[in-house]
Amino acid sequence: MNNQDVSLKEKSIVFIGFMGAGKTTIGRLVAKKLYRDFIDIDEEIENEFKMPVSQIFAEIGEKAFREREKTITTCRCQQKLQVISIGGGAYLQEEIKKVCLSSCIVIYLDISWESLKKRLGIIIKSRPVLQGKSIEEIEELFYKRKEGYFPYHSKVEIDNQSMDELADEIVKSLKLSWELHEA
Repeated sequence: MNNQDVSLKEKSIVFIGFMGAGKTTIGRLVAKKLYRDFIDIDEEIENEFKMPVSQIFAEIGEKAFREREKTITTCRCQQKLQVISIGGGAYLQEEIKKVCLSSCIVIYLDISWESLKKRLGIIIKSRPVLQGKSIEEIEELFYKRKEGYFPYHSKVEIDNQSMDELADEIVKSLKLSWELHEA
């Protein structure tokens, strides 16, 4: 199935953004509200390798992880009626970016550096790309990746709302765009 040929309303929705921005949490909420399946690409890879991403990076390597990430993301994006969360670095791969933009609705969850810093204590242990990095190095990576998240179809600034409020806002916006597109 090529998602380019399905209606806007049937296209899968892909959440992109930096690690810890809330892609998985918001994605699950949006999927539930839209009665769609939720797919977390990192979780699929972890299930396949039967180990966490950090262990995959350490034992098998980032290159193998990125290849599997590309294969699974490409496959999932070509299916309809799903909500997909991809890893913070996945969208930086041109092939993934291309398939996401052509087949899905891409929503960028934009978090400020100040808000992300508050979450670092929670996320740093589970994110191998952040392991052993100073706060300055993480900030540099944050701003470098931020540039790579363009283009996308929609941007949601997430700093000042709860995850539930953000999910409601996204669903409302999607439904409005679907109505306008069908009119």
